[in-house]
Amino acid sequence: MRTLGLIGGTGWVSTIEYYRLINKLTNERLGGLNAARLILYSVNYNDFEKMSQRNDTLSMMATLKHIALKLQAAEVDGIVICANTLHRYAEDVQQALRIPLIHIGEATGLAVKEQGMKKVGLLGTKYTMELDFYSNKLAEQGIQTLVPETDDRNFIQQCINDELLKNCFLEESKNRFLSIIDNLADKGAEGIILGCTEIPLLIKPEDVRLPLFNTTEIHARAAVNFALD
Repeated sequence: MRTLGLIGGTGWVSTIEYYRLINKLTNERLGGLNAARLILYSVNYNDFEKMSQRNDTLSMMATLKHIALKLQAAEVDGIVICANTLHRYAEDVQQALRIPLIHIGEATGLAVKEQGMKKVGLLGTKYTMELDFYSNKLAEQGIQTLVPETDDRNFIQQCINDELLKNCFLEESKNRFLSIIDNLADKGAEGIILGCTEIPLLIKPEDVRLPLFNTTEIHARAAVNFALD
């Protein structure tokens, strides 16, 4: 079994899910009392938020590299960044490492491709929805990405920051998400990528008429496959 290095705390709510899922999936594969070998570096997300507000992308990238190198020095075999948005720096972090970084966008693209879908809606932070680091990974698998309108993107970002990252899940916010998903379905989306690792804690498969791609679970499964195969 390989050891995984998790960069968590972005935010802590979904990091709990990563820890739970990786151990659960490992035990399902191996049985008995088996669980994953993990080293978790949990950051103070407020530090990243301050860098983001200053648009200090160089410091964010350097911080991620520093953490990843610490985990590599601790002799982990692969790195898992427990967030979608921070994968905008994934290629730069990977270049600094001797070990693999398990990319959430690549894993999600393969999961969508396996379902035979060509067009999906993407929900996440504004960076995930508006920059191309995520949609490019989907395009590599022949998948077209649809994102919500500007007002809806602003709402999603505010909801993530003010509610989901604080472990707050409101019914009125859920209803707005469901309306956004319906709009994407009307535009031709065959499925919906929940491209922020907190969103699957608010929106469940039984809530919607389209298939959902839970990126937290997809990423956790890819990490377990790396650790065990």
